Amino acid sequence: MLETVPAKTIVTRAKGGWFGIDYNMNLYRGCCHGCIYCDSRSACYGIDRFDEVRVKENALELVRNDLRRKVKTGVVGTGAMSDPYNPFEREHEYTRHALELIDAYSFGVAIATKSDLIRRDIDLLQGISAHSPVLCKLTVTTVDEELCRKLEPRAPAAAQRLAAIEALARAGLFAGVLLMPVLPFLEDTTQNVLEVARRARASGARFVYPAFGVTLRQNQREWFYDRLDKQFPGEGLRERYQRRFGERYECRSPRARALWEAFSAECDRLGLLYRMEDIVRAYRMGYESPQISLY
Repeated sequence: MLETVPAKTIVTRAKGGWFGIDYNMNLYRGCCHGCIYCDSRSACYGIDRFDEVRVKENALELVRNDLRRKVKTGVVGTGAMSDPYNPFEREHEYTRHALELIDAYSFGVAIATKSDLIRRDIDLLQGISAHSPVLCKLTVTTVDEELCRKLEPRAPAAAQRLAAIEALARAGLFAGVLLMPVLPFLEDTTQNVLEVARRARASGARFVYPAFGVTLRQNQREWFYDRLDKQFPGEGLRERYQRRFGERYECRSPRARALWEAFSAECDRLGLLYRMEDIVRAYRMGYESPQISLY
């Protein structure tokens, strides 16, 4: 049974301009993918029982009221704190109905997910794209399925996510890959990042956006280290992280510079976008209101 949690508002003003998003929308609280690196476990977010998915009370009514009150339309981002396509979404369809409201009120949408369930809503995303920008981002940090199962044990396989990108691209939607985090000592090889880029391009992705490292902070760090010990026993990964990064928030791969050089060169060769400003410009192209000069 899907529990509810109280909420007063859901669609809120975004800060920082992440992927050109104007508003944030999180219908669910918690996530059941079990990814060992998830930043949303951090103590600063105050999410108890993080592995249990709950929906916000009166979620669709709140979304409708929030959108109706906005003075200005824009792009609504979802998936930052909780995957909008968790297993409960198949039955309850909160994300699908929220997309219907986004369409009705002429907003755009930017979705981040690890689930191929996004394919179900291609019809709605096409409807939104008729009037507003649509951006579909699927996280793929490795195409090694055995490693993927250890890092993201309850998320759909990487191949399923790439198949979803292919379906989105064929439907004319702007879709691509979030190559983040790239975990030091596990995924930060040239072979891994180039293979993700090549598989993304073969699936019709328009972009791959990378982060060659991981962020760790209170609660999340302890969870991550515990999972490293359980999933990779005897490999000393906890000790390598502690030696290299200590208590740092940003744990940048020691190979980040070399990875960036190889990755960016391959993306240029493949015709993939990989810089934030280029991705934002491309998916918003044709939707911005023309500026009238008085001079």
